[in-house]
Parts: sequence; C-alpha cells; structure tokens
Amino acid sequence: MKEKDKIEKREKRRQRTRKKVYGTGDRLRLSAHRSVKHIYAQVIDDDRGHTIATSSSLDKEIRSVNSPKKEEAKKVGELLAKRAKEKGVEKVVFDKGSHPFSGRIKELAIGAREGGLIF
Repeated sequence: MKEKDKIEKREKRRQRTRKKVYGTGDRLRLSAHRSVKHIYAQVIDDDRGHTIATSSSLDKEIRSVNSPKKEEAKKVGELLAKRAKEKGVEKVVFDKGSHPFSGRIKELAIGAREGGLIF
C-alpha cells in the first residue's frame, strides 16, 4: 500500500507542475526526468507534439567521462542547450516534473542556462 501511495503522490506533483507549464511555439518546454542512476532532458513543442532536442547521461560524450552525478547533470544541460540552439531554440520554460528544484535537477537547469537557453 505504501508504494501505491508514493506513486500517487508523485503523479499528483507532476500534474500540478504540468498544469502550469506548457510549451508553445514561442517558448518550448524543457522537460527533465531523474532516475536513480541517470538524468534525461528534452525540449518539447507541445502545440505540435514534437520533441526538438534530447540529451541524457547515457550520451556518449557524457558517459565516457566518469564523474559525479551532479556534474553529469550539468553537462547534460549544456549538451541539450547546444543541440537546441542548433535547431533555433533560445527560449524555454522549465518543467521539473515531480522532482524538487534542487540537486541534479537544479544542476541541469544551470547547465542549460550556461549553454545559452533562456528561461
């Protein structure tokens, strides 16, 4: 029963965030997902339902370097910003999902900002 409650609470937090965050053609949505081992991020156009750019800690450029998870998250953000800028994306709105804005999620956002994305 506890696992079910945990999943339901996580889903409620995610829905609360998604209710406020929507990616239009002008400002796309930067969605972040964190698992125990890895971190994933993508830039999404919700109007068209297309993913513009993706990046994760499983990418070859990031995976080859053995570093702490926070540093990997920052590199994922920088790589995502680089790929998004190649596609002409500059402004995004940050969707942290059900995760708190701290730790690896915050480092991902910092990396994306340093890479040139504007939130």
